[in-house]
Amino acid sequence: MKVIGIGLGLIGGSMLLSLKRFYKNAVFLGTDQNEKHLTKAIDLGIIKAIAKPDDFKNADLVIVSIPVDSAEKCINKTLDDIGNKCLVMDTGSTKQSLCEVLERHPRRHQFLAAHPIAGTEYSGPQAAFETLFDQKTMIVCEVEKTDPKLQTLALECFQNMQMKIRFMNPKAHDVHMAYVSHLSHISSFMLGKSVIDKEDDERNIFDLAGSGFESTVRLAKSNPSTWVPIFKQNKTFVLEALTKYISNLELFKDQLQNEDYDNLYNTIIKTNKLKEILDGIK
Repeated sequence: MKVIGIGLGLIGGSMLLSLKRFYKNAVFLGTDQNEKHLTKAIDLGIIKAIAKPDDFKNADLVIVSIPVDSAEKCINKTLDDIGNKCLVMDTGSTKQSLCEVLERHPRRHQFLAAHPIAGTEYSGPQAAFETLFDQKTMIVCEVEKTDPKLQTLALECFQNMQMKIRFMNPKAHDVHMAYVSHLSHISSFMLGKSVIDKEDDERNIFDLAGSGFESTVRLAKSNPSTWVPIFKQNKTFVLEALTKYISNLELFKDQLQNEDYDNLYNTIIKTNKLKEILDGIK
């Protein structure tokens, strides 16, 4: 089995490391626009060597883990370059635009639209680790458009990686991600900005920030090269989520300003339900 990773950062690198646990005899190769990432990925044992153009012709699996604004063109070209029995899979956070573009490709049946719900605020091959996806969810979109034999290969990989599988249509995926994932990052970025704008003395942030602040702004350390393309590509649903979020912030502000503490209490009580939901996931 020959596996090629296009993009060797946190997600792409972790995908390859995870698969290496179960496919001991497989050959893992990779490409990355960042030459330092390539060298680091080889040094860390994520890949054996840099993938050459001819390697794509006899690859069994190609995993594309690059910013979503580059993925459409890259996957189109990759589908042109592979053999007839290879599966190409992406890991991007947006799906509707990608699936619409690839709908017309003659090898659409060799593509699987996938999105692992896992990650950290760190990036690069050095951030990758083999257990990142253990017990996490893999969202698969339009699985019926993928060749059944290649579906089997993908599902076998996900099961070996101990992932839970959810099937979803691309639009629903992008709507849910706007609220649950993309909005979380925006909140973290803007909270961080609000504090930095107010606090001229960095020592105040360091000394006074508690665990609540630290956990809330953790995502603000995420790479803008990854996230700006996501916001751009999912603009419609991100704006919808932002409008709702701003409306709730205004509600909180009004309740506090009007000293409506009973309703403020009830607002917080309603959101406490999240604890039950998230504890159930664990």
